[in-house]
Amino acid sequence: LLLQVRLVMKAHSFIRENVPRVLSSVKDKSGIVHIPRISQYLYFLFAPTLIYRDNYPRNPTIRWGYVATKFAQVLGSLFYAYYIFVRLCIPQFRNSSQETFNLRGLVLCIFNSILPGVLILFLVFFAFLHCWLNAFAEMLRFADRMFYK
Repeated sequence: LLLQVRLVMKAHSFIRENVPRVLSSVKDKSGIVHIPRISQYLYFLFAPTLIYRDNYPRNPTIRWGYVATKFAQVLGSLFYAYYIFVRLCIPQFRNSSQETFNLRGLVLCIFNSILPGVLILFLVFFAFLHCWLNAFAEMLRFADRMFYK
């Protein structure tokens, strides 16, 4: 579902940037219609941006050590999230499944799982938004990475 939302947002940006340009060239009857190339569109689909441009700033080289570090951080985040889930969340619900149902036990399970759940949420955001997208930005030589500034 998230991938579909991302693709719809990218398609919207692509159409929003290119349709006025094509319509103005048809309206002027200049004969030259500036249609983006397939390679520009494919680069936009994989680049970590939602704003379409024909050209993006590019780095001259790919730092493969940086890419490997970011993918290692993704794996580390996933293993740490798994560890938190197994050690802090599953035992709470495993114990509650052996007891009779009561509201007090359910509330205690939920409150005991809030902090691990927030930690897992932060890890997933760090793994995807920081590590994963920066690794792909580096592999695509995408130089415009001033998101945090």
